[in-house]
Amino acid sequence: MHDVMRRVTDSRIGEVADLTARLVEFDSVNPALVPGGGGERTIALFVADWCAAHGFEVEIVGGERASVIARRRGSGGGRSLLVNGHLDTVGVAGMAAPFEPRIEDGRLYGRGAYDMKGAVAALLLAVADAPELRGDIVLTAVADEELASIGTEAVLERVTADGALVAEPTELRVAVAHRGFVGFEIETAGVAAHGSRPDLGVDAIVKMGPILVALEQLDRRLQNGPRHPLAGSGSVHASLIEGGQEMSSFPARCLLVGERRTIPGETVDLVEDELRGVAGRAELRVIAAREPYEAAVEHPFVQLVGRIAGVEQPVGAPFWTDAALIAAAGIPTILYGPAGAGAHAEEEWVDLASLARLREVVTRVACEWCA
Repeated sequence: MHDVMRRVTDSRIGEVADLTARLVEFDSVNPALVPGGGGERTIALFVADWCAAHGFEVEIVGGERASVIARRRGSGGGRSLLVNGHLDTVGVAGMAAPFEPRIEDGRLYGRGAYDMKGAVAALLLAVADAPELRGDIVLTAVADEELASIGTEAVLERVTADGALVAEPTELRVAVAHRGFVGFEIETAGVAAHGSRPDLGVDAIVKMGPILVALEQLDRRLQNGPRHPLAGSGSVHASLIEGGQEMSSFPARCLLVGERRTIPGETVDLVEDELRGVAGRAELRVIAAREPYEAAVEHPFVQLVGRIAGVEQPVGAPFWTDAALIAAAGIPTILYGPAGAGAHAEEEWVDLASLARLREVVTRVACEWCA
């Protein structure tokens, strides 16, 4: 019996490894994040064809920035389940062979293996494994999670569900909260003049100095301030800075780009007020914002996933995900995904046994939730 179970397990790991490797071979670098990136359309067409071949109803949305909606229709009267993963990746700078997957010691290496093509492969197989149920299972494989989430925004115009699982990597833990973010710019103005004429010039870069100090002080207060039990504390940091035209001139402009990470309960208006206090008379612009995410741990869907996954205590995730958008659409949402390392790094890998476990858990969740 043990030998039979081992062969079954090995077979399921082999299936998820093969499909993950196929997905990693696609250059789906987000082109809005990295100019010249391959984008999502080609990999989306592959996923759509795979789903159609396995009996799903398939819809492609988004043109070149394509996302896939694939449905397993139920017989009627059951609750529906949405499972979500993204197809885009960050860039590949510093990677020797980012689109040539390799397997070593139970790990599959390559760009996107961990974040999050392995999880997409596990979701595809999990939905295909499910028997006919009363409720619908909807799989969305989306574009642009790594930047503006246009893929999940588009599918949410067409899809709703009674529960949702986003398979971002959580090391096989159930995550029910994460931080949001506010991206901002602060611009200081000077007066351009020859470097020999301090009587005429005003240094915009020097004006940014007190602002950087104030940002550091704000970050210290945030990290020592109120904490969410799962998402931790808020934070703020400077990300990019530019200014000046050449060594021998006073700079007329200095631009700082930064990011404020928010915890549940913090709003964009609150952050704007904080940053106006930091910026003083400099110009402040909010350029992007996403709300934090938090699920009710007592919700039946959260309890169901935790029980099937064998997880007693939910956790918070440190990164932002599309779960926040899905939850904001009124769908109870949890995060549960594989183990691995190297998201956005030069060496990225996913643990294949954890993908097989993800596949098993998602199928069992579907069988109970949609029955």
